[in-house]
Amino acid sequence: MAKLPIEKMRELERRFGEIEARMSAGPSADVYVKLASEYSELQPVVTKIRAYQRAVDELADLEILLEDKSVDREMRDLAELELPDVKERIEALENEIQVLLLPKDAADEKSAILEIRAGTGGNEAALFAGDLFRMYERYAAAHGWKVEVLSASDGEAGGYKEIIATITGKGVFAKLKFESGVHRVQRVPETEAGGRIHTSAATVAVLPEAEEIDIEIRPEDIRIDTMRSSGAGGQHVNTTDSAVRITHLPTGIVVTSSEKSQHQNRAKAMQVLRSRLYDAERQRADSERSADRKSQVGSGDRSERIRTYNFPQGRVTDHRINLTLYKLDRMMVGEIDEVVDALLADYQASQLAQLGEQQ
Repeated sequence: MAKLPIEKMRELERRFGEIEARMSAGPSADVYVKLASEYSELQPVVTKIRAYQRAVDELADLEILLEDKSVDREMRDLAELELPDVKERIEALENEIQVLLLPKDAADEKSAILEIRAGTGGNEAALFAGDLFRMYERYAAAHGWKVEVLSASDGEAGGYKEIIATITGKGVFAKLKFESGVHRVQRVPETEAGGRIHTSAATVAVLPEAEEIDIEIRPEDIRIDTMRSSGAGGQHVNTTDSAVRITHLPTGIVVTSSEKSQHQNRAKAMQVLRSRLYDAERQRADSERSADRKSQVGSGDRSERIRTYNFPQGRVTDHRINLTLYKLDRMMVGEIDEVVDALLADYQASQLAQLGEQQ
């Protein structure tokens, strides 16, 4: 464990006290909102810093007591019993503070755009893409997040060839950003008479939802085409030219949306385009920063096979951290916190290791 940055900790405590004083002085509403935001950001780490300081003081008191020969034997025995617990608490707090002081990903607090596409495996891949979407939908519901489908292309036998949705809530991207990559499934398709296990795949991309202030799109850099929406047949066919396709000319990124309202389609397509451009810029900056080394979990390589879902064995394996769980049924109904938390812990451990190398 690297040494704690004591000066930085003192500065954070000083700033926290200053914010508390300014908030209690009755500032204007706008100023109060900004102060409250910074206050809530600093509170978790300052709480841990103060607990750490109390534990360090407690350890010092115990050590003085143990060295004082005039203290009776019973008191010194009690102090000796307390010593390991206090040292353990200090070590745990040091770890927690180190993690809280790690550089923050500016996109962590954002909502996210979830894109799932069927890969190899035909109809079975589309069915699996549908299973993955429902898994994330239930996970989002358990966290109080809102899911809205922006566009979907149905599979011939069910599921989706492609589905794009927004997941809106605080800290969505922080939780889901390690889900990007190729998800592989091994199972016996319902249509398979011989009972043979098939392997198919779907690609997941999780992008931080970009606001207009995050990314500027110049009108001259886009081409907007309207086209006829393709419905499901019969009375459901949408005969108006409402579908929208936006092409970002400098990058060649193409986004389509085919709901019934052309105005909504344009807004939704721009929302996805902004997020893709923002993500591309983040990927470029990450590549430049980590040209010499790349975190295994945080690489964001969308072509990398990251996880296998083996239905006959009820097993899920995340290949990046060699984590295997025999809880496939629970995961498919949205209980993916154990994997999400393990990925985050591994990423934080790699960040701490890099900090240790730099010091």
